[in-house]
Amino acid sequence: MGDMSNSDFYAKNQRNEDNHAAGFGCSVMELRSLMELRGTEAVVKLQEDYTGVEGLCKRLKTSPTEGLAGAQTDLDKRREIYGKNLIPPKKPKTFLQLVWEALQDVTLIILEIAALISLGLSFYHPPGESGGEFCATGKGGVEDEGEADAGWIEGAAILLSVVCVVLVTAFNDWSKEKQFRGLQSRIEQEQKFQVVRGSQVIQLPVSDIVVGDIAQIKYGDLLPADGVLIQGNDLKIDESSLTGESDHVKKCADMDPMLLSGTHVMEGSGRMVVTAVGVNSQTGIIFTLLGAGTEEEEKIEKKGGAVEDGHQNTVKKQDGAAAMEMQPLKSAEGGESDEKEKKKRVHGSKKEKSVLQGKLTKLAVQIGKAGLLMSAITVIILVLYFAIDNFVMQKQPWMPECTPIYVQYFVKFFIIGVTVLVVAVPEGLPLAVTISLAYSVKKMMKDNNLVRHLDACETMGNATAICSDKTGTLTTNRMTAVQCYMGDVHYREIPDPGALSPKLLDLLVNSISLNSAYTTKILPPDKEGGLPKQVGNKTECGLLGLVLDLKRDYQPIRNQIPEEKLYKVYTFNSSRKSMSTVIKLSDGNFRMYSKGASEIVLKKCNHILNEVGEPRVFRPRDKDEMVKKVIEPMACEGLRTICVAYRDFSGDPEPNWDDETSILNNLTAICVVGIEDPVRPEVPDAILKCQRAGITVRMVTGDNINTARAIAIKCGIIHPGEDFLCIDGKEFNRRIRNEKGEVEQERMDKVWPKLRVLARSSPTDKHTLVKGIIDSTIADQRQVVAVTGDGTNDGPALKKADVGFAMGIAGTDVAKEASDIILTDDNFSSIVKAVMWGRNVYDSISKFLQFQLTVNVVAVIVAFTGACITQDSPLKAVQMLWVNLIMDTFASLALATEPPTESLLMRKPYGRNKPLISSTMTKNILGHGVFQLIIIFTLLFVGEKIFDIDSGRNAPLNSPPSEHYTIIFNTFVMMQLFNEINARKIHGERNVFDGIFRNPIFCSIVFGTFAMQIVIVQFGGKPFSCQPLNLEKWMWCVFLGLGELVWGQVIATIPNSRLRFLRRAGQLTRKDELPEEDANEDNEEIDHAERELRRGQILWFRGLNRIQTQIRVVNAFRSSLYEGLEKPDPRSSIHNFMTHPEFRIEDSTPNIPLIDDTDDDSARRRKYSSQPSSPNKNNNAIDSGINLTIDTSKSAASSSPASPLHSLETSL
Repeated sequence: MGDMSNSDFYAKNQRNEDNHAAGFGCSVMELRSLMELRGTEAVVKLQEDYTGVEGLCKRLKTSPTEGLAGAQTDLDKRREIYGKNLIPPKKPKTFLQLVWEALQDVTLIILEIAALISLGLSFYHPPGESGGEFCATGKGGVEDEGEADAGWIEGAAILLSVVCVVLVTAFNDWSKEKQFRGLQSRIEQEQKFQVVRGSQVIQLPVSDIVVGDIAQIKYGDLLPADGVLIQGNDLKIDESSLTGESDHVKKCADMDPMLLSGTHVMEGSGRMVVTAVGVNSQTGIIFTLLGAGTEEEEKIEKKGGAVEDGHQNTVKKQDGAAAMEMQPLKSAEGGESDEKEKKKRVHGSKKEKSVLQGKLTKLAVQIGKAGLLMSAITVIILVLYFAIDNFVMQKQPWMPECTPIYVQYFVKFFIIGVTVLVVAVPEGLPLAVTISLAYSVKKMMKDNNLVRHLDACETMGNATAICSDKTGTLTTNRMTAVQCYMGDVHYREIPDPGALSPKLLDLLVNSISLNSAYTTKILPPDKEGGLPKQVGNKTECGLLGLVLDLKRDYQPIRNQIPEEKLYKVYTFNSSRKSMSTVIKLSDGNFRMYSKGASEIVLKKCNHILNEVGEPRVFRPRDKDEMVKKVIEPMACEGLRTICVAYRDFSGDPEPNWDDETSILNNLTAICVVGIEDPVRPEVPDAILKCQRAGITVRMVTGDNINTARAIAIKCGIIHPGEDFLCIDGKEFNRRIRNEKGEVEQERMDKVWPKLRVLARSSPTDKHTLVKGIIDSTIADQRQVVAVTGDGTNDGPALKKADVGFAMGIAGTDVAKEASDIILTDDNFSSIVKAVMWGRNVYDSISKFLQFQLTVNVVAVIVAFTGACITQDSPLKAVQMLWVNLIMDTFASLALATEPPTESLLMRKPYGRNKPLISSTMTKNILGHGVFQLIIIFTLLFVGEKIFDIDSGRNAPLNSPPSEHYTIIFNTFVMMQLFNEINARKIHGERNVFDGIFRNPIFCSIVFGTFAMQIVIVQFGGKPFSCQPLNLEKWMWCVFLGLGELVWGQVIATIPNSRLRFLRRAGQLTRKDELPEEDANEDNEEIDHAERELRRGQILWFRGLNRIQTQIRVVNAFRSSLYEGLEKPDPRSSIHNFMTHPEFRIEDSTPNIPLIDDTDDDSARRRKYSSQPSSPNKNNNAIDSGINLTIDTSKSAASSSPASPLHSLETSL
């Protein structure tokens, strides 16, 4: 966007000023200035300049009721004059820019410099022709003349391989960027909006909207353009994305009619005339301002190492783990420029690092440090050895003319050091993660998951809990009325209209037809014999279906009283749980029709219609009986119960419509309808899979508790006879809040583990539940929670959850905006697919790691020891780079694209504290490493005797490549190739070929690498330091490589329990889990739950104190038993940790166990057993900088060691 500066716009707009001639009564600039006004100013300006909204519509040549005619020429003309509804995206990075970025890699830069020095020196010949012969005679004979000219080859080859690496990386980045843009545009095309054209309501892609269109807005929309309200019902807008004010703004045609793009409709509905689109809309103007700013920002940010483009795809490189975030859905219209967003951007991404990123970052740093150390030692040893050998042992003087030769030697040593480093540093890790994620995301599209934030895909694999909506996700969202209670009779199926009194029937039909959104319709089926199509709100469709079943039609009634004649509408929202519409009758009186959740509406009724359609008194005890006899039986069959009612008001004096409580009262009930929403056939199976995979499914719904329980049983969320909780929102809040009404984490921890169904829940309940589960510390692993949502009110819960799923069909724009993954088919079983893909990503990375680390360990040790013993690495720099290319780029491609299998769902999630490299993997890495080292060292030191060839050790500086070293290199690569097949399994499975042909990429890469290796060895010559080998030697190399597969089987038979060491690589400790920005964010909003959490921790320490005392008492009893026997294992009791002073852990870093074995709990106890008087030694309070002090006198009373009997009583 920076490429179109503001001046261009103004220039264009100046030209457009003459467009009054083009037939429209207002120019772009006039409309722009109009949209900058707010509130009453805007109303006045509209009246003065345009004589109100109607006048504005006339000037824009549009009709407030029928919209534009929709003629193509007219639309094109409007686009030409007022612009398209698109904000031009930022230019993507060019391939060259990506190449330049790939070149910024430190190790590559070091290599480039080394190669250049080596090149320069190889062309330098010392003046004295014979000078070279005296210099450094420590190595073998004198070189041939021909070879001296070939010195430049190594430097050139290194440069060439660097170029290869860079091009591959850049190409990967480029295709990734391209994929994202494709995804982005796909997301943008998905967003449609309702406009009226030629008096037909149609759905248009947002980019097709033009100035003058009449748009219908409803609850949950994200406004795609600026406009002026023509008519609205109870409309409230969240303008925080533009103003930063979080209060909802009431909009009505005579007070504040200005609607701005990028704001969210939080309540109500209405119609607006579009006045500004694209770059002229309020959001567009902000974007254009940003466009100029982003380039400068980018320069600054590049220095900081993270490149973020304001609103397009952000690619964050987090210490080597490439984490990508796709920006909001609306990059073309998005009002994402609000201050909160900016704050979040400053604080890093919206959530803490995903589990995998955290572990990978840590691992990469650990490996990098080790590699640096090894390479430094290698260089130092080489240099010292050379110096001592030449200048001390052989007492040679330093000759000035020899300096370049010495320097050349040193450069060679330096290059060896750098290649050790290059091989040691796993720069393939970010690549593997990226490829794996990008591949998964692409494939997940086919499984109806549209991933908006890349890391969500992997986090999903670690999910331990899913909080799902009921309607539409677990059920089909096709509502049909199946039972009803009217005229004092409970009908088990829809009655014949003849059986009902005409008066009752008329009231019912009118009430349903008028008191529902006019956008809700039932259309004839698409295919012959199919089900009728339900459009709009599905519950209302069920009720309209009832009207049609009663052989009546709702459309004529609606035509008689069109939407603009409705006197007042109280729209449905989560606090009212009902909707009411007021109409003015012909005699000047008013009638209000109401419908809503039966138990809520019936509470407000004091009359009910009897069998002849006359109201009779409806007493509280009648209500109770009604609930028992009608509503509960319906709910227990899983039906949703809706009550339809009405009330008449006299027109003189007119009631005060704003006093809702008195208006929505004293109703007369017409009927209660039971609406069925059948469970999706594939859901019970999907839920069973989740439960097997160790994921708890909870249903959170706004429905009645009996309905919810019935559906939960049908789905298999709860099984009769199990110990679980089904509660409603009221009870939930009663249990988790203290007297002051604050949520206490400790109370929450008593509720959530058993909670399976939360009914009649408000959006805040959902958010509280998600937050409570995430913040809970009772389990040893932090819970990873996924949430599904479709409504605007689900936004906070979707944002808070680790992974938010929004519904692609039923979901509102606001929900999609807050989500990480969009379910394009609204189906729960797609979530299970997401879990499978997430676990697959994690496993792919582990496979890659297992392979890569084996190569790393072997290559580094070979280069290091080789250098120390023979003054020259057996694997040359260029060979190392080729190995690096196989390891990094190709292996990441091959192993990261394994398709997922059902078996992934047969295990529990890994969790946050489980090390990235499991004990099985460690065993494999070390086992294969040992095998490869033995073979390579055997070849290095006695290879020449075995194969009967010249030794390649101690060759002079530019000597020709030896067969000996070629065999070593070739065998090394063969072993890697076959080990790549071993790396396909990481859980110790025997059959490593299982499903290998399902992955064509893997096969082609293995064969491709093999072919390349043949070419390199046979024709690589000097640059690759290779001598062609004959068939027999090739067979030996391949044979030794095949040994890897046999050895893999040997390793698989060693039980893990024998290997209790080396399991610390790449885990997260608690400390790493909370990056500091999280702590800061919590300080911004004082979070009651946080406070409760602290309080919970204090209680926890008191409790611990008590337990210690009890154990002491028990031990006192026990010690007499053990006098004769040996003491029991001291680790099993906290008491023993406490009594020995050296076990007092005074350390402020929490000592979370890093090892997945049985020492876990003892170590965990040790963590919590530091002195109770200073709890914030060990809890995260220390992160937020909140210090806790405990009144020790209080806790002493309850748990002083002096009162063992007292605490024994409490424990009994």
